[in-house]
Amino acid sequence: MLSNQDFLYNVQASFNEFINCGTSRSTAKLKPLHGAIAADIAKRLGSGYKVWAQGYGLDKEKKIEGRYIDKYVDITIDDAKTGEPLAGIAVKFVMQNYSQNSNNYFENMLGETANIRAAKYLYFQVFIIIDKLPYYDKKGNITKWEEFSEHNMKKYCMLSKDNVDVYMHTPNKTLIYVIHVKPEVSKGIVLKKDYFQFYKDNKKTMSFSNSTHQYQELEKSGVVILNDYELFMEKVYYSIKSI
Repeated sequence: MLSNQDFLYNVQASFNEFINCGTSRSTAKLKPLHGAIAADIAKRLGSGYKVWAQGYGLDKEKKIEGRYIDKYVDITIDDAKTGEPLAGIAVKFVMQNYSQNSNNYFENMLGETANIRAAKYLYFQVFIIIDKLPYYDKKGNITKWEEFSEHNMKKYCMLSKDNVDVYMHTPNKTLIYVIHVKPEVSKGIVLKKDYFQFYKDNKKTMSFSNSTHQYQELEKSGVVILNDYELFMEKVYYSIKSI
């Protein structure tokens, strides 16, 4: 089973694929991370379940019939006997241009969760973000460096107070993972292509760790977990087993 350090290793593998591809739109960057999480939950659950994801098993996602629209889910857990979905896990890894999409990410998370949970399935969210991100303009110039701040975390702190039995838009559990990358990019790098080249050149010495930024304390028994993959997966496991 994946430890917190194993999880960081797979996040780093996903980031490496992103750097190699040169675009966040490629599905190649999803496979190391999605596949590792899918393999982990499959191992934890054992027989009686079938897990679908890119990078695992048949290497494809499965569509879940939502309350309003059907959706291909990053990781789907089925009852192996009936083939019926039991739960889904959505995974988001933000590596660039966060501020302009911050509210959209959050609103989309709430909307897709409501759609799946209202159809009587468990739904979990994993949101990964680098604590210092480049912001590019359309020409590939880095116009500023953004930080995932306490202000950004505020809405997740509020989400953590929700009662999931009352609010269908609230994921059954959400994992927020804020990552720090070393070595840090030189301030002299002002172009997207140079940012990518920097991490290609430093691939052997690159390391990922939990961010040391201080954030508002989450509800200890709340539905949002910060920087603890092992605890999150334990909660996912017991939620599915309780069905």
